[in-house]
Amino acid sequence: MSKETNQLLGHADEADGIEEYDNPLPDWWVGLFWLTIIWGVGYGIHYHFIAHRSAEKALAAEVLAAEARWPAQAAASVEFVVTPEAIAAGETVYQANCVACHGAGLEGGIGPSFVDDEWIHGGDEASVIKTITDGVPEKGMLAWGPIIGPEQVNQVAAYVLSKNSENATKNRSSNRLIVSDGVKMKPKW
Repeated sequence: MSKETNQLLGHADEADGIEEYDNPLPDWWVGLFWLTIIWGVGYGIHYHFIAHRSAEKALAAEVLAAEARWPAQAAASVEFVVTPEAIAAGETVYQANCVACHGAGLEGGIGPSFVDDEWIHGGDEASVIKTITDGVPEKGMLAWGPIIGPEQVNQVAAYVLSKNSENATKNRSSNRLIVSDGVKMKPKW
């Protein structure tokens, strides 16, 4: 097979007078291209069928290695449960870390109040835990998760949610008018 070089393809009338040559690729480039394809097929067969490897197995191995290396963090990833013990422990953590911004009675100050029904970042369990763990850097709240750990984050969340539910029950039972920005309005509940 002979290689003809410098053969014009005849597209000058379609491409503003630009001539296009049909030059073949160098042999080393074509050889490397086919070698890459053959190697990719061979690697895929070896990875999935011969070595029986997978991304799921690699992830499971990494998780086991991390749990072995950092057992305290693995044990601390506890499920969120509101118990009297968790609320009491959460109050201690709250008094030590959160009072400066959110007030001793959770009434707010620099940070928002936790005793009303309007929560900026969500008032459900998952949102409260996420806010405490990740913080709100744009509003000046630190990410407390790495500082106090998951167990204490759950305890603080239990304390805050329990106090909010107590306060919401009190406000709903009293049918008083709420004054907001000089306007009197009845509670929605």
